[in-house]
Amino acid sequence: MEWRKCYMDVILVPLAILMSFGYHVWLWHRVRTQPHTTIIGINASGRRNWVNQMIKDNEKKNILAVQSLRNAIMGSTLMATTAILLCSGLAAVISSTYSVKKPLNDTVYGAHGEFMVALKYVTLLTIFLFSFFCHSLSISFLNQVNILINTPQDPTSMVTPQYIHELLEKGFILNTLGNRLFYVAIPLLLWIFGPVLVFLCSCTIIPVLYNLDITFSCAMKANKDINDGNPDFV
Repeated sequence: MEWRKCYMDVILVPLAILMSFGYHVWLWHRVRTQPHTTIIGINASGRRNWVNQMIKDNEKKNILAVQSLRNAIMGSTLMATTAILLCSGLAAVISSTYSVKKPLNDTVYGAHGEFMVALKYVTLLTIFLFSFFCHSLSISFLNQVNILINTPQDPTSMVTPQYIHELLEKGFILNTLGNRLFYVAIPLLLWIFGPVLVFLCSCTIIPVLYNLDITFSCAMKANKDINDGNPDFV
């Protein structure tokens, strides 16, 4: 059977996507089962304590709470703006007839057909749109927390610290998901230059994310506490 250029795209690109997807499935399972060994789990625990402390001393720390949430909202706003600008640029490239949609030269590995080139840009456009969607929802949840965290505590009120913490976690989870979509888009941006770079970039970025997501010192401490019978980790 004759070897075709599109075979490299069919093999390497799905493999790179599966690697990224598999890593994040593993990370999700690690956060659910061993949260004290991940940055995400430790930060979630810290945010729970932060909400309780802000509500407890609300009269003294209400401005601090608003400023902290404002910084988080600004970060999500920046990422949402970047995502929608990239979507606009990709949409302009897709609808244009400029030579930018053509391969740079004949040395680029992989398929160069119009369908494959359009698929590359549409895939990137879809990822950035989902990233914008996640960051927009994150801003919505954080704005709600910004208002509710300063409400007076009433025993009959449904706005409890637990409820506020759940809203805050949803906002940060959506922010994290939007950022992860950006990370997935980095290898796919290189797909414009060929599928080999997509695979190599995925092989490089996953170990980097692993070292950023896993906290080895806390994991060793947690294992020691479990062996010592510490009830906080049993």
